[in-house]
Amino acid sequence: MPERSVVIASAQGLHARPAQIFVRTAARQAVPVSIRVGDRAPVPASSILGVLSLGVAQGTEVTLSAEGDGAAAALDELAGLLARDLDAEEPGTRHNGAGRD
Repeated sequence: MPERSVVIASAQGLHARPAQIFVRTAARQAVPVSIRVGDRAPVPASSILGVLSLGVAQGTEVTLSAEGDGAAAALDELAGLLARDLDAEEPGTRHNGAGRD
């Protein structure tokens, strides 16, 4: 199963707004994607409650995983999103297919 590790860049971590952007983008992928922190159980990347339950702070490394056709592209897109400081970006900015927030 392909995986990507990425360090969270958003200043406030993966809280409400960045999590919403991430979850929307994950939900639009052609394959299911999961996210985990360390040895904790993975949660669906398309679940806002699951993602928020991870309590991810800035600088935390998370691991994304997916399986199936398009998994590598999905992981690349989502890892790229998490590597940006989404808190510093203006609301309404397009986020790799995430639409408007």
